[in-house]
Amino acid sequence: MQNSHYNTYRGIFVSTFWKIFMIPNRNIVYTVPLTILSGLIVGLLFDTSGLRDYVLIVSILMVYPLMIGLKISEIFNLKYIKLINTSLLINFISIPLIAYLLGFMFLRNQPELFAGLAIIALLPTGTMTVAFTLIAKGNVPASLQLTVVGLVIGAILAPWYLLVMVGQFIPIDLMQVFQTIFMVIFIPLIAGLITYYALLTKIPETTFKEKIKPKLPGFTAYGMIYIIFTSISINANRIVSDWHLLLLAVFVLFLFYIAIFSLSYFIGKRFYTRENCISLVYGTALRNLAIGLGLAVTTFGADAALMVALCFLFQQQFAVQFGRIINKSN
Repeated sequence: MQNSHYNTYRGIFVSTFWKIFMIPNRNIVYTVPLTILSGLIVGLLFDTSGLRDYVLIVSILMVYPLMIGLKISEIFNLKYIKLINTSLLINFISIPLIAYLLGFMFLRNQPELFAGLAIIALLPTGTMTVAFTLIAKGNVPASLQLTVVGLVIGAILAPWYLLVMVGQFIPIDLMQVFQTIFMVIFIPLIAGLITYYALLTKIPETTFKEKIKPKLPGFTAYGMIYIIFTSISINANRIVSDWHLLLLAVFVLFLFYIAIFSLSYFIGKRFYTRENCISLVYGTALRNLAIGLGLAVTTFGADAALMVALCFLFQQQFAVQFGRIINKSN
């Protein structure tokens, strides 16, 4: 009887803990503004520069949970080769070109903001891509493949694209960018693969998908909070004195998301079925903000990180609205 009560209370405690733990991730649209606001307030009152020393390790730990469950074998699956080729053209030609044009027009005098926009443009897709595709009843297997292919190719091309896009406005240390990408993307990727296959020796894959994988983004959310808070707080005085920079960044990002969602939807609707159109839109218009945030703050500084952090205010809302539009059109 005592064991029965113990197990009941333990189950209630564990369930309550995970519900509370996942609050930031499940309410990201509120989490980010609150983090930015608290970072501004604390940064105006206290010196938080010491937090910067832990940004790289937090970035690695933030990305690591996202990599658990990825399968590199998806890269070599040619079943959706036409869709993949289209996504590659959009992700690595059209979207960087859109970002460059917007940056050249509006951010030439703010090179770190320009660098942040470039990073956003070069790192496609994340775990939310698959989630939104599933909700909108798109092609989930294709979405998974777009996620893996986009991540690997984006990591390889990003240093060279950054050099071309913003090298004339801000010094680019290619070796540092390569080192940062290796630490922020490939180390978590390798660790994630090892962790995933180690877990599969202990538990069935269905258990991983149902009980472990849904909780992993929660860990990433706390890393994201730390990095956004650090980026904002250590530059709070400058942000307040140069508040117009915040408005400029918001304006450019709004134009950026309008452009890429419209472009992806037009191409997807014109050339693909509804399911593949959804996968294409979410596999291109959604950017990998968690990795981008880690790369921005460790390579270019607080303004670049601010640009990426502000994307959290737009990306989920655009994704939700697109899901509603595509569902109403059928």
